Amino acid sequence: MSPKIRFLTRLILLLILGISACAPSTPTGTPTPQLPTVTPVPPTATPPPSVATVDGEYITSAEFQAELARYKSAQAALGITVTDEEASKAVLEDLITQFLLAQAARDANFNLTESDLTSRLTALTESVGGADALSAWQSTHGYDDASFRIALKRSAEAAWMRDKIIADVPTTADQIHVRQILTYNEADARAALEQLQAGADFDEMAALYDPLTFGELGWVPTGYLLDAKADEAVFALQVGAYSEVIATDAGFHIFKAVERGNHALTPDALLTVQGFALKNWVAEQRAKSEIVLVP
Repeated sequence: MSPKIRFLTRLILLLILGISACAPSTPTGTPTPQLPTVTPVPPTATPPPSVATVDGEYITSAEFQAELARYKSAQAALGITVTDEEASKAVLEDLITQFLLAQAARDANFNLTESDLTSRLTALTESVGGADALSAWQSTHGYDDASFRIALKRSAEAAWMRDKIIADVPTTADQIHVRQILTYNEADARAALEQLQAGADFDEMAALYDPLTFGELGWVPTGYLLDAKADEAVFALQVGAYSEVIATDAGFHIFKAVERGNHALTPDALLTVQGFALKNWVAEQRAKSEIVLVP
């Protein structure tokens, strides 16, 4: 599933103010000692039914169930079958990520004003076909006007922080220009490797196995090949050298390092590197945050 951030609702935490009270004094010839000011201890707020807290903020059961229903509906529309356990885990992970991003945005002094929020809500209302259409959607997915404004605000905060993280990713990186010989059974790959070891030209063989692309993979940064074995094999190569046979889900590969250096990332590679940056940020943020799951 591609990385995505869902926009959900958070219960408003109640702010309870203490009220100071003073006993009156009576002016007489002899001063009457005045009672000290007493500030009543505020009652403890009853926490809402929740599935987790993220640094003290509640992920309520209501919003979790609403998002879980939406997630299952979306998967079913795509023809994807997920178990209840898989769906619950995916939804909870996404909610935790969104809370972490939104909290970090506020810590970085991002402030979405009520005016900004109203403007976003107006634009959203127009895009879905009017107030009645938005109201119907809210009702179907367990929102009222207040909870939806909270969800919209948090989603904007999370999106701002996400964009800040990926904007800091450099557009150049140490990369290797790679070609490959790709076969779909191990016997062919072993035969190709034996020919290379006997002196066959790699580029000519790559063209025989793939006349369309000549085995060209272009410039790739660390992690771009997705398969850990392939990535490790490629970045262990010296320029001009080729690898052993590497088995992946795509087939059986022999990689050659054509050249290496700091090179501009392709748009697709940049997206991959940005995805890694976001994933690493979330992992680091989770490690230093207090996340409590409710049994």
